[in-house]
Amino acid sequence: MSYHQNQSFFLLLLVTLSITSCYVIQAEARDLLEVSIPELPKPELPQLPEIPTLPKLKFPEIPKPKLPTLPKAELPILPKLEMPVIPKPELQTLSKPEIPQVPKKP
Repeated sequence: MSYHQNQSFFLLLLVTLSITSCYVIQAEARDLLEVSIPELPKPELPQLPEIPTLPKLKFPEIPKPKLPTLPKAELPILPKLEMPVIPKPELQTLSKPEIPQVPKKP
């Protein structure tokens, strides 16, 4: 029976803690809405010294290499091959098979 009493105690404890925590959050939210934030003065930054510009570098021009032209290779013209004509085989005509009639029942 003592185990059963512990369960009810923990349930009661859980309910009371949840109620109190909700109230604290609402109270803090009200405080945040009512508080005004003072304006802070903007800090002045000192002027930065001018950075001297670097002169542009001039690179020497590299001459483009000239490739020698290769002679075009001439391929010999191949003659067209003639395909031999194959005659179509003649097949014998087969007679149609006759199906015998099934006798009817009287």
